[in-house]
Amino acid sequence: MSLLYALLVGAIAGWLAGKLMKGGGFGVLLNIVIGIIGGFVGNWLFGVLNINLLGGVIGDILTGAIGACVILFVAGLFKK
Repeated sequence: MSLLYALLVGAIAGWLAGKLMKGGGFGVLLNIVIGIIGGFVGNWLFGVLNINLLGGVIGDILTGAIGACVILFVAGLFKK
């Protein structure tokens, strides 16, 4: 069940990050994959910075979306 939860939250976070970033990211499917990876990046980043966002699903989505935005930003630097 936790894998399904991670995939669903990552998909929402990737879609949200694609909407937030200039240029829309890399398409819906790749943005979803980036959102899943962004969840791990966001958790690591906020752990290092000792930042605690909202708890529950909303906090997980925000963490994943911010992590995915970081990934999309860095990937956009190489996309040019």
